[in-house]
Amino acid sequence: MTSTTRALRPTVVKDSRGYRVFRVANATVLVLVCLVMLYPFANVIAQSFSSEAYISRGEVSFWPRGFNTDTYGRVMADRLFWLNYRNTVVYTVVATSIAIVLTTTYAYVLSKRGLRGRTFFIGAAMLTMFFNGGLIPNYILINQLGFKNTLWAIVLPNAISVFNLLVMKSFFENQPEELEEAAAIDGLDTYGRLWRIVLPLSKAVVATMLLFYAVTFWNSWFAAFLYMDDKELYPVTVYLRNLLASASTAASVGGGSTDNITQVASNIKAVTMTLTVLPILAVYPFVQRYFVSGVMLGAVKG
Repeated sequence: MTSTTRALRPTVVKDSRGYRVFRVANATVLVLVCLVMLYPFANVIAQSFSSEAYISRGEVSFWPRGFNTDTYGRVMADRLFWLNYRNTVVYTVVATSIAIVLTTTYAYVLSKRGLRGRTFFIGAAMLTMFFNGGLIPNYILINQLGFKNTLWAIVLPNAISVFNLLVMKSFFENQPEELEEAAAIDGLDTYGRLWRIVLPLSKAVVATMLLFYAVTFWNSWFAAFLYMDDKELYPVTVYLRNLLASASTAASVGGGSTDNITQVASNIKAVTMTLTVLPILAVYPFVQRYFVSGVMLGAVKG
């Protein structure tokens, strides 16, 4: 073998012993963290398929005990459950659509350093993170605007999240200004540059904000509980709350024991939570890759 051949052979650098130990320890810690995070969800699913007796004795962990689907049948046979489920889908879709449009346009405006009054608008947005009108004034305002028992009582008060707004603003600020300048020279106006240049390059942060808003509105219950009186207008989260409250009340009035109350409530809660979380679990894998890159790019200023 000539010296030239030996020189061309790639040099293999072996990991040091300390680095290999670090990788093993790091992988072990990450696996433990994943198990800790997954256990509550796995436990809820196991409880939803378990009998109430095993739940009350605390014998349900990762796997169902006394397998049964009776509670699933009772919950899914309830017309009000599916009506509230449909309400949740409608509220989430409408609220998320409005929120993403308002957040995107507001963030795009705030990302322009030459905007007159930019500091004022940023300060006005951040002020709402620390101060609000209070529960009673908000209730009076919603009532006087005629939003009570309507979709708008849920959608409009939470249309913009300041945290999401600031993340998107930071993301837009990191985009090359030369792209928009070239588009402006070609004749595109502000809306054209936003729609045809900025948004196609911002799929990561937009998908991230969509996920943030969708999860927030899907899990929201207090606004509907506060501003709606008709049970047929409730989202499924309020249905879950009322179901647990009525189960506990019925057991108490009927002379049921505390253990019996816990059994019924835990099983019904597990079933309803499992059915409620399924759409989010179905959507998340499709936006996960955008979610990771969107958070990193939007949160780091560079």
